[in-house]
Amino acid sequence: MLSLPLTSSSISRKKYDVFLSFRGEDTRKNFTGHLYEALKSSGIVTFRDDPKLEAGEEIAPELCKAIQQSWCSVIIFSKTYAFSGWCLEELAEIVQQKNANGHKVFPIFYDVDPSDLRNQKEKVEEAFAKHEERYKEDKDKIQKWRNALAEVAKIKGWHLHNGNEPEFVGDIVKKISAKLCQTYPIVRDELVGISLPLEELYSKINIGEDDVRIIGICGMSGIGKTTLAKLLFQILPNECFNFFNVHEGNAIISRRLSSEKVLVVLDDVDNLQHLKYLVGRRDWFSLGSRIIVTTRDEHLLRSYRIDDVYKPTTLNPNDALRLFNLKAFDGDTMSKYDFIELSEHVRYAGGLPLALEVLGSFLCGKDIVQWRRAIERIKEDSNKEILNTLRISLDGLEEKEKNIS
Repeated sequence: MLSLPLTSSSISRKKYDVFLSFRGEDTRKNFTGHLYEALKSSGIVTFRDDPKLEAGEEIAPELCKAIQQSWCSVIIFSKTYAFSGWCLEELAEIVQQKNANGHKVFPIFYDVDPSDLRNQKEKVEEAFAKHEERYKEDKDKIQKWRNALAEVAKIKGWHLHNGNEPEFVGDIVKKISAKLCQTYPIVRDELVGISLPLEELYSKINIGEDDVRIIGICGMSGIGKTTLAKLLFQILPNECFNFFNVHEGNAIISRRLSSEKVLVVLDDVDNLQHLKYLVGRRDWFSLGSRIIVTTRDEHLLRSYRIDDVYKPTTLNPNDALRLFNLKAFDGDTMSKYDFIELSEHVRYAGGLPLALEVLGSFLCGKDIVQWRRAIERIKEDSNKEILNTLRISLDGLEEKEKNIS
């Protein structure tokens, strides 16, 4: 089963997503060039060395630094890759980063047999004979290169031999993009307290199990159902389908998705018939598919006999205060004691994320008198539903302020 990546903003993204390692004279102007452009056009920050750097057998310091600053390396093993001491030195640095710092490695076997690389036979054997002749006094270097080549050749990668190159490149880009989404999910700083709910929801998805699973996310308005579903969609490799008409959706699912493992997210469902039209029977979906349904109506989910329900909870007092401060003070810092004291009244938002955002955004930039007036207005109506209370109270307060001005 896959493990959920950390979602804390403390995860810092590397300068480069991908470092390309390749033999320039073999693939720079064809396959590597096409792959580089495809990665770049997909928003994947990719380092490709400048031909001017390839002046000798020793790897340039700029390349060592680029490898260290990259999340992964994509290594294109071509027919003469092993003949280049430059490439082998680069490969050794990549393996060192892999073993020491968790650097990811993705090999591409471009018209070469991985077993020749692992066993160092055929052309590879010829290449190392030349290296050994050249570096007679440096046997450690040769052994380092041999070890690096054998280690990476054991990693499962992509094989291209007289295949459809554009389709091959597209598959590589798609898979690397999915891996990046899993490693660096888009979790912004203002999504306070999201990590634990996301982990709890992820545990219910059971990725890797060979079944069709339907999960409901149920809770009051503003508690974060849609936010959780969107984040899950970003983290998991997925195909996105948008259905604008429930009757058309029914036909598309039953006809097209029965042979594909998919992730489908249905947001804010409030009608059981819509759910039946869109999800239908489980045999519409290929094994391994996952369907996420968000709704305020738990009875709707139970009526459809879904597999599990996740109920997000409100924020704890510390996270609630932090989220409010982010919105009210445009950041985590506060300056005046009176404002700090008043911010403790966030309890009137009941720990509801959207309510805290509404209240904090409304008060941002306002003076202490306006703060006191807003909080008193909310306190007066505290027995009503939280989010409606905030919206009605703050809208009414704005009207009064307009009349005063």
